Amino acid sequence: MPTKTYSEEFKRDAVALYENSDGASLQQIANDLGINRVTLKNWIIKYGSNHNVQGTTPSAAVSEAEQIRQLKKENALQRQERDILRKAAKYFPARDKLVSCFRFVDDVRKTYPVKRLCEVLKINRSSYYKWKKTAPTRSNRLLSDAVLGAKIKSIFTKERGCYGSKRITAELNDDPGSTPVNHKRVARIMASLKLFGFTKKRRVITTVSDKKKPVFPDLVKRHFNALAANEVYVGDITYLPIADGTNMYLATVIDCYSRRLVGFAIADHMRTSLVQEALLMAKSQRGSLKGAVFHSDHGSVYTSQAFQDTCKKLGVRQSMGAVGTSADNSLAESFNAALKREVLQDSKTFANQLVCRREVFRWCTRYSTNRRHSWCGYVVPAVFESRNLAILKSVS
Repeated sequence: MPTKTYSEEFKRDAVALYENSDGASLQQIANDLGINRVTLKNWIIKYGSNHNVQGTTPSAAVSEAEQIRQLKKENALQRQERDILRKAAKYFPARDKLVSCFRFVDDVRKTYPVKRLCEVLKINRSSYYKWKKTAPTRSNRLLSDAVLGAKIKSIFTKERGCYGSKRITAELNDDPGSTPVNHKRVARIMASLKLFGFTKKRRVITTVSDKKKPVFPDLVKRHFNALAANEVYVGDITYLPIADGTNMYLATVIDCYSRRLVGFAIADHMRTSLVQEALLMAKSQRGSLKGAVFHSDHGSVYTSQAFQDTCKKLGVRQSMGAVGTSADNSLAESFNAALKREVLQDSKTFANQLVCRREVFRWCTRYSTNRRHSWCGYVVPAVFESRNLAILKSVS
């Protein structure tokens, strides 16, 4: 496997992500970035604001005893939350009028005959007895829903509200000690807990077409898939709104096989160097891009002579969809929408350029190493690639 190389800007962004992630360990950040823990530690020593960092938290070196104390505290809180939910389950209100009648009959059945009560309330006596007989089953189901709801809320909070029912279901079912759960049940419990994802969007034109430049043939034709990794890529530029009215910009290179983000670049401009940097990062991650197809829109940065020269140097074949048709690059558009929805959430803008760079860098590095993708069957793109590669090797 080719040795990965990283730009100095990527290393500095990685260090900034580590130093601004309160409570995150060195190993956790290294996993998110898809790099070795020692590599990240060396970057911190070279580029970090605190050159004596040796512990497992970004703010200071924490003793092992303090880590154990913190873990015990977190476990105690989780046990307490589960006990509270267990005790509160029997107080969940019933909105069904028939169920309320059954409960009334059950409460006063020693005062009045059940038959008479059912006659007065105009309910079927056999239905009451069936309800009473199945009470333990309903109670157990209610308790089970409460416990499952606590797990769902924990995952939802950990992912900052970005996971829907299917991704949360995949996360739950990946736990070796858990009982398999259906995504419809997860969706029902999420609705009862009022846990909903983010769907807000805002659009700014980032594609400036230059009709004088040559147009490349469409080699993808909306078939955003590939038989193997490193064969077909898509890319785009999207704006990142700042509170002061300015914008930052993100250029991406996404593998159609696994939806893995193999190259990206963040800057306060949309010059050709932005997309060149993203493509060069992809080359450093894959080792070589020779023979690969890169599909984009007709933006002037992609039709520029400088970008064409970069593609030729790397052995990349350019591909472009029709002018003014976003569907011809829908995979990249979908990525952009997911990023803004999950990073900005309820906010319309980033506080400043520094916060923007840090948060977008964090999300992009986790996209391929931690975030479950529906295209991959709710498996992380990096894991999807490695699993399929192992299968191919075993077959051959």
